[in-house]
Amino acid sequence: MSDQQRDAIGRAWDGVVATARRTAAEGLVVGTSGNVSARVGTTILVTPSGVPYDRLGPKDVVGVDPEGNRVLGELTPTSELPLHLAVYRNTDAAAVVHTHAVHATAVSTLVPEVPSVHYAAAMLGGPVRVAAYARYGTEELAVNMLAALRDRTGCLLQNHGTVTYGATLDQAYDRTAQLEWLCRLWLAASSVPGRSPSLLSPEQLDDVREALKGYGQPG
Repeated sequence: MSDQQRDAIGRAWDGVVATARRTAAEGLVVGTSGNVSARVGTTILVTPSGVPYDRLGPKDVVGVDPEGNRVLGELTPTSELPLHLAVYRNTDAAAVVHTHAVHATAVSTLVPEVPSVHYAAAMLGGPVRVAAYARYGTEELAVNMLAALRDRTGCLLQNHGTVTYGATLDQAYDRTAQLEWLCRLWLAASSVPGRSPSLLSPEQLDDVREALKGYGQPG
């Protein structure tokens, strides 16, 4: 490995660790649940299994190839490695964030698709689908997730959590945060007795997606 490659992997690993710690600090995971990964060339850096994020350092780097063979580090990759690999094999993702965010997970038990209560749904490609339940760490879960991610950059995993991806770790994380906020908003609006929240139409979401192409992120 060249010095340039080593530096790129070091920077990316620092980003993976920082993002993983952020998911814990902002309440999107508990303990060692959830996981984060980033792609550097043909190497996928991924958080290890069962290690608290605040204990991770440069020596704990874990890297696998696209087939899941470990090529860097000594620690065991996350049990959700099939999920991460499926995203990288089927999209142009450079980063993936998986969480057990409370509100999003609650919504995953209630509906097959997150109701479009806000245009934030358009930032994820459209109405966010819920992938059918399968046990964590299985190829079946990865397959179900890919179906829910079709033309989307995020989805819910039924009775489990969230998956988002992006061109950077920051973008993948931001999509996770937006998805959790969207789910929290729907839960709050739908809890008012005798009232149902108004929803955006497919045409209104399409309008937002077109605006995003021209102007980027709102705000």
